[in-house]
Amino acid sequence: MLVSTTALASNREKYNFNSQWLLNIGDSKGAEQNNYFDKDWEKITLPRAFNEDESYKVNIKYMTDTIAWYRKHFKLPKTAKGKKVFIEFEGVRQAADLWLNGKYIGLHENGVMAFGFDLTPYLNFEGENVIALRVDNDWRYKERSTGSGFQWNDINFNANYGGIPKNVWLHITDKLYQTFPLYSNLRTTGVYIYATDIQVKSRKAVINAESEIRNEHDKVMNVNYEVEVYDYDNKLVGTFNSEPVVIQPNQTVTVKASSDFSGLHFWSWGYGYLYNVKTKLIVNNKVIDEVVTRTGFRKTRFANGKIWLNERVLQMKGYAQRTSNEWPGVGMSVPPWMSDYSNGLMIEHNANLFRWMHVAAWKQDVESCDRVGVLQMLPAGDAEKDVFDRRWEQRTELMRDVIIYYRNNPSVIFYESGNESISREHMIEMIAIRDKYDPYGGRAIGSREMLDIRESEYGGEMLYVNKSECHPMVQTEYCRDEGLRKYWDEYSYPFHKQGDGPLHKNADASAYNQNQDMLTVEFVRRWYDFYRERPGTGRRVNSGGAKIVFSDTQTYGRGAENYRRSGVVDPLRIPKDGFFAHKVMWNGWVDVENESTYIIGHWNYTPEVIKPVYVVSSGDKVELFVNGKSKGFGKRDYEFLFTFDSIQWEKGVIKAVSYDENNKELSSYSIATIGEPQRLKLTLMHGPNGIYADGADIAIVQVEVVDSNGNRCPLANDMIKFDLQGPAEWRGGIAQAEDNYVLAKELPVECGISRVLIRMTDVAGKITLKAQAKGLGTQEVSFNSIPVEVRNGLSTFFPNEKLPSRFDLGETPLTPSYQDTKVDVKVKSAIAGVNTETTVNSYDDNELSEWKNDGRLSTAWITYQLERYAEIDDICIKLTGWRQRSYPLEIFAGDKLIWSGNTERSLGYVHLFVKPIRTKTITIRLKGATHDADAFGQIIEVVEPKAGELDLFKAKGGDQTNNELRIVEVEFLETLNR
Repeated sequence: MLVSTTALASNREKYNFNSQWLLNIGDSKGAEQNNYFDKDWEKITLPRAFNEDESYKVNIKYMTDTIAWYRKHFKLPKTAKGKKVFIEFEGVRQAADLWLNGKYIGLHENGVMAFGFDLTPYLNFEGENVIALRVDNDWRYKERSTGSGFQWNDINFNANYGGIPKNVWLHITDKLYQTFPLYSNLRTTGVYIYATDIQVKSRKAVINAESEIRNEHDKVMNVNYEVEVYDYDNKLVGTFNSEPVVIQPNQTVTVKASSDFSGLHFWSWGYGYLYNVKTKLIVNNKVIDEVVTRTGFRKTRFANGKIWLNERVLQMKGYAQRTSNEWPGVGMSVPPWMSDYSNGLMIEHNANLFRWMHVAAWKQDVESCDRVGVLQMLPAGDAEKDVFDRRWEQRTELMRDVIIYYRNNPSVIFYESGNESISREHMIEMIAIRDKYDPYGGRAIGSREMLDIRESEYGGEMLYVNKSECHPMVQTEYCRDEGLRKYWDEYSYPFHKQGDGPLHKNADASAYNQNQDMLTVEFVRRWYDFYRERPGTGRRVNSGGAKIVFSDTQTYGRGAENYRRSGVVDPLRIPKDGFFAHKVMWNGWVDVENESTYIIGHWNYTPEVIKPVYVVSSGDKVELFVNGKSKGFGKRDYEFLFTFDSIQWEKGVIKAVSYDENNKELSSYSIATIGEPQRLKLTLMHGPNGIYADGADIAIVQVEVVDSNGNRCPLANDMIKFDLQGPAEWRGGIAQAEDNYVLAKELPVECGISRVLIRMTDVAGKITLKAQAKGLGTQEVSFNSIPVEVRNGLSTFFPNEKLPSRFDLGETPLTPSYQDTKVDVKVKSAIAGVNTETTVNSYDDNELSEWKNDGRLSTAWITYQLERYAEIDDICIKLTGWRQRSYPLEIFAGDKLIWSGNTERSLGYVHLFVKPIRTKTITIRLKGATHDADAFGQIIEVVEPKAGELDLFKAKGGDQTNNELRIVEVEFLETLNR
């Protein structure tokens, strides 16, 4: 007999329903019928997209979008008789019709979220059952009842892994049961666990439990509701209960209970502390139903332009990651340990945020972020603009389902209502959905942009730097540049010229074909935009940013390859240099809290090479040594970048040492010249509990070309021939080529390293992988897969069940996360050469308003009266047309000139460092005609044009500027402890 994972006293059973499916691509007439001949269909284990072979092989727009059928034969355990049976799909793409034993069950169409069906009326409890799904992943799929498409089913960004690329579960319950968090189709909301009255320092909180309960018995049930809380080590830390409740036949009620707890461990960044909360329905002293909810508790706050986690300010430092989070050859359908490995890399380089793009992440990634300690910004489904009528209703329905399904996951900190700004009315509607289904979860709901809609609980444009003293501003997709991991620089193999590649839409695409050294430098430049506006730098601050993307992704790119290469790791999660640059810059909650240094690139060149050396460091200055000889101190830019312009290569060791302003050594980093390639090195990577023969588990084998000392050769590009023996399936790796070597059994390493994927079958046994390269010999790695029992199509093996949490960063520190370095002196009033009535627009904390003159030089001035006398030394200003316009300005304190020059073009704010003079009056004056020349022309995303946007990139007549002075926001700052 199969035994469920829950206590034997409970009547609830859960089964892994992923095994022993059959797949046929194409529309198979009559395949819904039980007696349909399916013996020649492909035998698979879910999750499995039917077009997985195309992952990274083809451009996203060429992915197969067709009909596919999935069928499964199964039998229920004897314990199911007289019970309720539900099926839970974590998601299908795009739409699925479901039949059971030839009877039509229903339809699900949104292509994103989990959904469920009650199978009970259609089941054969004594013999075989056949379930069949017809899945349609057409890019142009229309909702059948309305003819409306789904906004997020978009060929530009939502990689179309069709069929059933997520998990499926089978649940058996008593007729008195706690419902499931599956609103679509079942119309139920499940269990809700949350904490209130959180006291971080004393480690106390009130833990609350709510369960929606349904009674499908034909009699009244007198029910006791009991809650048990178990800590991470599965130790019982408390029990509480509600008053008994009487539930009528066919009635659905919500039962609540709460209790005080102390000694709690709060979930945090890099600290995935989770509890098991068991909610029980007890009738006549017998447990009738028990649900185990894995959750964590943490305290959040969103105000004053900042984000607090457990009473400590945290600046967002992360990535706008494609929700598919895919891998070569398998797409998004990977085992949970691979999700933990990939998402855990965030913690290893000090990132803290995944902003999933356009559609909600699937359950496996959400739970993985719970374990590793990464915050999530979770959308529902959208594209690049607000919509109305049925398409808006689809978005609200999807948001409802997302909130219900994920409201117990502590890593979900934000709900995103739109990838582009939405109307105030729509924002209020989304807030109401959050307040109805997750009123106590401590999650902000907002949208991209939303700069002037105060109801939004956070905002932030895609590229431009925003600041606020109200709701936090987080940039959602900054730094769009791309580059292959294969290209180091112009001085070493394969000698790729920086920016070399084809045009994109008949325009220069050099920003999308960068080498790793210049791409990493760009990452440093762009982070500096946020770092200098971080909390502690004044009243109005920025709360961080999500760089696009974490891993290279099979979505719309602009460079030479058929996929986007903006990641800090490649599709196999091999780090690029940008990964380590971020590790240096992001080493703290806000300010840098741990000193570190990194040298970009390698040190294997030829004697004639003289090249720049770039160092990323948190120190105040950096000294470079070649074979122990000092080459002096680097030029510092963008806070973290130190450049040594012309360094003669010498075989040996190059070392960078960082110091503080008092010449105290803080950190160092060195790299050495690696010897000639000698052999291959193989490393087996797998889950922490072994490799399972469940038909879905994957082993990764890393292959490196190394020298005689075992060091990776950074310029090796050898072709590797692989031979796989045993009960496993080759899924391969990736390298540069027209089809990216997807599924090829012979492919090259790049920069001395590659990885390949091997998927297990459902047969256990010994598996051996041999790798061979000309002149480097043969190496092999062997392992045994662990058998997994499947009986009658059901299994009690849950691959995520014993995956450990990560606690790398420890519990939230109780110390401040930043030091105030500047103070903002407020403006009391302002007058101007013209339009004085609108001068307030230039200091109103609204980046969608501006003050401007009338185009005459004589009126191009504005004078500010400050609230107090101050020695202003930094004027932070956002000038209309910031990305393409340079303003020639003069600035006066009273009648004394304290600054004169041309403003730089930026992605938001510029800082004018002025001579500090005690004053209460500051005048900004235009001294000549402005000049327009776009400084960031390649990096603008394709979005809906909007006339009058203040960056002027899309503004009608924006090139006819004459003598305009236009100010969006201005701040007058005093540096503390100057």
